[in-house]
Amino acid sequence: MVVMVSTLSLACSGHKDTLACLSNVEAITTQDIRGGEFKFGENRFYSNEGPILTTQVNDFNIDRTEVTNQQFRAFVEATGYVTAAELGLSQEEFPNIPEELRVPGSMVFVSPSPNKNASPNTWWQFIPGANWRHPLGPDSSIEGKDAFPVVQLTYDDALAYATWLGRRLPTEAEWEYASRGGLEGASYSWGEEKPHMGESKANTWQGHFPYTNMNVDSFIGSAPVGCFPANGYGLHDMTGNVWEWTSTAYGPDHEGSYGDDGYDPQQPGVRVKTLKGGSFLCSDNYCQRFRPASRQAQDITLATSHIGFRTAK
Repeated sequence: MVVMVSTLSLACSGHKDTLACLSNVEAITTQDIRGGEFKFGENRFYSNEGPILTTQVNDFNIDRTEVTNQQFRAFVEATGYVTAAELGLSQEEFPNIPEELRVPGSMVFVSPSPNKNASPNTWWQFIPGANWRHPLGPDSSIEGKDAFPVVQLTYDDALAYATWLGRRLPTEAEWEYASRGGLEGASYSWGEEKPHMGESKANTWQGHFPYTNMNVDSFIGSAPVGCFPANGYGLHDMTGNVWEWTSTAYGPDHEGSYGDDGYDPQQPGVRVKTLKGGSFLCSDNYCQRFRPASRQAQDITLATSHIGFRTAK
């Protein structure tokens, strides 16, 4: 089953080119990518992006956009699926989790006040009632946001949706190869210009994170899919908007063997998969992970307000 993007609401309110947001993705939802050899990784930015390896990717097919609220809703209505954030955490599976974190809910980014010191421990908060239907908490809603990327999903939630379609999650190498859009060794999916030099090329944080977002690209938070130019392979939002799950277990470099569970030095003992692409929270002063080679570890049981996914086959 494929939910066509042409049925989505044109929900790009506030963007300078509202009617064009989805014009390039109305007729097709997936893209065939011819495989090949490429330079996988980067050595100019963060150590976990290297070393650069010459890697072969086979032909594959990938979604042109991130999976949307409407597409995920179709899955839920067809199957009765309930996400992890809606269920909460059981004592049996998570014996060491504080009781107050067992209730249904998830992690939400809350921008700190300008006059307060801030760290990830303060700007990420567990909000009871946060889930894919209420991504910022029980008082929020996705009503009128059919075309926005679905968030607040764990790895297993994303995998369940992909499996329902007879698809899977992309590997890290596939995702990076697709994100590069045929540009060998470029810093960004479109070349060497930063995301907001000239016309905005991606939905990222503009200003001093986490306090001030200048809103140059017309979005605070996520944007509907397709609001920014496609890369050389016709794929949208491979940079910014929301981080995306891959099927690859995370390791602190590209050389080691980290098994199915992965390994993150900052989260020892936690099962971690690799996220790609950066999000609307990535900025010049803090994250800088709005590049094809960027990668981050994510606990497979943890959903947040800035992680989504796309599927492959």
